[in-house]
Amino acid sequence: MTEQEKRIVVIGAGIMGASLAYHLARKGARVTVVDAEGIASGVTGHSFAWINTSSSEPDPIAPLRSAAIEAYHQLETELPGLTVQWTGALSYGEMTSAAPSAASNPPVANRLSRAQILDLEPNLKHPPESASYAPAEGALDPMATTQALIAGAQAHGAKVLTRTPVHGLAIRHAKVIGVETAMGIIEADLVVVAAGTGITKLTDRLEMPLPIEASPALLIRYKTQPNRVRTLISSPEMEVRQTAQGALLAAEDYLDDTTENQPDAIALRTAKAIQDALHGVVAIEPEWACVGLRPMPADGIPIIGYLPKVAGVYVCAAHPGITLAAIVGRLASEEIIDGEVSSALGPCRPDRFFRD
Repeated sequence: MTEQEKRIVVIGAGIMGASLAYHLARKGARVTVVDAEGIASGVTGHSFAWINTSSSEPDPIAPLRSAAIEAYHQLETELPGLTVQWTGALSYGEMTSAAPSAASNPPVANRLSRAQILDLEPNLKHPPESASYAPAEGALDPMATTQALIAGAQAHGAKVLTRTPVHGLAIRHAKVIGVETAMGIIEADLVVVAAGTGITKLTDRLEMPLPIEASPALLIRYKTQPNRVRTLISSPEMEVRQTAQGALLAAEDYLDDTTENQPDAIALRTAKAIQDALHGVVAIEPEWACVGLRPMPADGIPIIGYLPKVAGVYVCAAHPGITLAAIVGRLASEEIIDGEVSSALGPCRPDRFFRD
């Protein structure tokens, strides 16, 4: 059996698992994707989906961030159903007061004057005196993107099993030989675990616990007037973007589970802030508000690579998952199929948590 004929099971059908499945299948691997629920049913479907590649502090994954945008442009040429809104991102206020570190290797960001800001976003009622604008950044429809990646994987022979919980990994002689499901064992030469916050349940059973926390964030979708927001706006008052279909999306921090901070209550407060910030928002109606649980490694650095001590397990847990999905899928497939070890993934290796 050649490397290209490897039987690979990818656990998780979110955007990261879908990207891994697509890139692996494209290289000829025999891929099976399994998910306990459905495609993009977890945090992917509840993501603001900003391809945000800058960092205000020294960043060990700067090479990954800097390659993320090009990787998405490449996917757009390969998958007709995958499109990104390359609107650029306009940021200002306290959250962007620090200049990006040279070590973070961010994409080009321009400093705009108040007049230039209004040229970009004429509906802002209270534009700042200056703002940072990253014209290369954008956002995507996470559900449509994940479905396009899965369809691309299937076009290269991948199988997809939804509503198929994985109960554990089958091990023989310290090597994974498949995944255990209610239907029995799905045999595999390699298992790629990209199940978000569900990763810890599987690695705990291997007695190789990974410190991944569930980091909650709130996404709100509004029905309002079209063409209110042209770019992606990130400010102390709001973080919003408008979809190609006209819906307005807002991202908010999760505060706590008190009554006043329930998703519906925050959605109403955010709606008022949006109306106060933008001209022409005559009516704004929350369609839904939901909490997504992002997989957040304890040290803030993605966990990507082979698990030590147990052969045949490749783990992928990343925040920001949307930003990194395209490039991680490409680089991980090159490692798994071609044996090309990626220096960009060097800081992300799981074995950093298992050193004495």
